[in-house]
Amino acid sequence: MKDVTQLGEGWNLHHDGALLPARVPGCVHTDLLAAQRIPDPYLGLNEHDVAWVGQREWHYTRHLAYESDHERTDLVFDGLDTAAEVTLAGRALGRTRNMHRGYRFDVTGRTGELEVRFASAYDEAAAVRAVAGERPNVYPEPSQYLRKMACSFGWDWGPTLVTAGMWRPVRLEHWSTARIARVRPLVTVEGTTGRVALHIEVERTQRGAGRPLTARATVAGTEALLTFEGDEAALTLEVAGPELWWPRSLGEQPLYELELTLTDAAGGALDAWHRRIGFRTVELDCSSDAHGTGFTFVVNGERIFARGVNWIPDDALPSRMTPERYRHRLTQAAEANVDLVRVWGGGIYEDDAFYDACDELGLMVWQDFLFACSAYPEEQPLRGEVDAEARENVVRLMPHPSLVLWNGNNENLWGFRDWDWEPELAGNSWGEGYYLGLLPRIVAELDPTRPYTAGSPWSGSWDHHPNDPAHGTYHSWEVWNRQDYAEYRANVPRFVAEFGWQAPPALATLRRALPGEELAPDSPGMLHHQKAEDGNGKLNRGVARHFALPEGDFDRWHYLTQVVQARAVAAGIEHWRAHWPVCAGTVVWQLNDCWPVSSWSAVDGDGRLKPLHHELRRVYADRLLTLQPGDDTPYLAVINQAADAWRTTVTLRLLEADGTTVRETSLDVTAEPRSVRRVPVPADLAPAAGSAKEFLVADADGLRSVFFTAPDRDFAYPRPRFDVAVEPVAGQEDKVDVVVTAQTLVRDLLLQADRLGPHVGADRGLMTLLPGERARIRVSGRTDLDATDARAALFCVETP
Repeated sequence: MKDVTQLGEGWNLHHDGALLPARVPGCVHTDLLAAQRIPDPYLGLNEHDVAWVGQREWHYTRHLAYESDHERTDLVFDGLDTAAEVTLAGRALGRTRNMHRGYRFDVTGRTGELEVRFASAYDEAAAVRAVAGERPNVYPEPSQYLRKMACSFGWDWGPTLVTAGMWRPVRLEHWSTARIARVRPLVTVEGTTGRVALHIEVERTQRGAGRPLTARATVAGTEALLTFEGDEAALTLEVAGPELWWPRSLGEQPLYELELTLTDAAGGALDAWHRRIGFRTVELDCSSDAHGTGFTFVVNGERIFARGVNWIPDDALPSRMTPERYRHRLTQAAEANVDLVRVWGGGIYEDDAFYDACDELGLMVWQDFLFACSAYPEEQPLRGEVDAEARENVVRLMPHPSLVLWNGNNENLWGFRDWDWEPELAGNSWGEGYYLGLLPRIVAELDPTRPYTAGSPWSGSWDHHPNDPAHGTYHSWEVWNRQDYAEYRANVPRFVAEFGWQAPPALATLRRALPGEELAPDSPGMLHHQKAEDGNGKLNRGVARHFALPEGDFDRWHYLTQVVQARAVAAGIEHWRAHWPVCAGTVVWQLNDCWPVSSWSAVDGDGRLKPLHHELRRVYADRLLTLQPGDDTPYLAVINQAADAWRTTVTLRLLEADGTTVRETSLDVTAEPRSVRRVPVPADLAPAAGSAKEFLVADADGLRSVFFTAPDRDFAYPRPRFDVAVEPVAGQEDKVDVVVTAQTLVRDLLLQADRLGPHVGADRGLMTLLPGERARIRVSGRTDLDATDARAALFCVETP
């Protein structure tokens, strides 16, 4: 049987004549941090002080010695970042130039000093640019000239930390006769039968050439055997009546162990391979209709409104990611009622632990190929790397039932059309051949069970603008960049694959990341941890459209920016969900951050939940009540994505600012499964346009929607008054309830729990209370609170 020896220990990093202990997996930055040779680049302005790390070449060494009775020993690197030369005992094993694939070298019988020398990524990019010629890029960095995590070079939410190192595991594999080189499981469902077609490739030693081998596969109690003498084999297993894997919003996630063993003619075990699979079907309905060209996921025959988030690398130093951290972050997504995660194309193909967690949590995965916001040369040496990288990762990821879509790129087809690339390119290649040629051919050849789309956004063909909201996927960035979030209601795209609004991270995160700084929107550290072009200007304009912009009051500014972020994203989702099935999904930019930064995230760089996360939980729930502006009168949308009909009584109240009820009515409403019921609000209940004194409230089954026709800065809010008490929670000694009783209208009440301590959390976000109403906020992480402590952490809308 194949033996494996992990090579995580014993490495040294050469730095200024010294040998520093190195950790594998790891990178230069993590090793220098551990040796206290650089400051933490995430704190203060330290990013500037470590910029030199990405400009240099680096090399790692260790002594390689082993004993083995096997015929063959391979040195295997799962990931080298990025341009490297590998030598053993002074003899070259090979060169690499791709972070996104693995490498294997025959080292049979060879020992001595193993060295991995990494060139500066900038030098490698310059060498490729000299051959391929200039290509446009959204950012002034050379990310398109080498196959490396593009956001290593910085993004509008990320630092410039150009990494190098062995960022994934290194090992020796000792084997004889033959080993399993590649397995492609094509999992399909026909009627009530699940089918697994296993395509197997083996590598043989010289002595193993032509010998009979037996492949034995098992899944769900079904077995298949095949004896073969070549280098390829195919097995098919049929499973009667398998339980289907569903997205978390639609059902359960049963997973089955798929085992493959390879034996020789005498029955001796040579190698084994196993994965967990799920039985399900997935289609992408892109058919034309009266509204344009659709983009609807269909899983097991069920049409889905996808409730998504965009995922970026969760750490700018991705070797620090652990299975536990992946699971925690993805659980946070699931807790926000998310059912789709898009792995964005400027990052990495994530570790298997990411996709394992998505399989178990029922999170559909939209996987970008790794091209983003740049024109990419299609000539060598990049073309061969792109081909090899795509093939390796398609095969690696295809066992995961959570994976539902391959996507060719992020914004490059759009960029070619709208960002003045075409004249600059002057006919040179820019990536179109990848997205419309190479990549769909690879997917069709290796993984025909899944749909492919050429890009995001993409209208399906050049017959339409790449970012046409009526066709395919759409990115909405005029809102945020230039327009108020009310403009989300100006159209009904078929699928919104990117949209979002910024806010700063939690206060505790800022205090940790900016030690000793007197916080202000424009303080040095705040500006450094704001990477978007005119980011603070856009934040301030977004606030000023609705509130008086606070001057000299950071706490108030911080609260209002978070309120506007949550309201903005909710406004888009509520509008677009109300237009299902024309609109078939939203993917918020973004779930997570890779460091502490002001950004579009719902979870900040320290893992703390912004109010947006709580708002996503509300607007992505199966059942949603929302009041929307109409042509003549507002309308009520009763949105039901559950499998059962929603029969409810909706109470509509027209209220004055002081809480007095002007008029009230009750409506009996039924929304069928997976449907939206739209009901006009009676004219006598609609507040007048621009009213500073009246607003509308809809309540049903514990859900609420409020509707104001005037900006907050113009509305006659009473001075908010509320009582606060702290009560123990029976049976939960580690939690307390903060109980708020409103004496007046209290709009967008928020307990900023991290103000009570860096590890304190709360189970609720923004809420609006009417006079006499009471709300409980469950607080974990601190039990010695009193009412004064709690009140100091409570914020709400106030008029100046």
